Amino acid sequence: MNFDVQTERVDDSTYVIALAGEVDLYTAPEFKQQLLDVIAKGAKDVVVDFTNTTFIDSTALGVLVGGVKRLRTQDGRLSLVCSDRNITKIFEITGLDRVFTIHPTRDEALATTGASAQS
Repeated sequence: MNFDVQTERVDDSTYVIALAGEVDLYTAPEFKQQLLDVIAKGAKDVVVDFTNTTFIDSTALGVLVGGVKRLRTQDGRLSLVCSDRNITKIFEITGLDRVFTIHPTRDEALATTGASAQS
């Protein structure tokens, strides 16, 4: 199984969590921990980058929903970067495309956070 998670602080309140490989029952706990960590550090805008992600399952969706709920209580936002049609289709089928803003590139996602796209 190939999985990697990288967290990048863009500014005081904006973080990018880049996921690579498969985000599933076995790897989602690591993703969840990274997400909880950045929220605990005061993140207001979190961008989850699925650019190098090959697969997500319902466990990953659950982590995202939990994250967006936590952020909303702190007036924060969670947005996604994904151009893979197979993954964006999962958000459409589940109706989560109405919960999350999905951007085709990291720069576009960061442009909506107020953070500089130049990190």
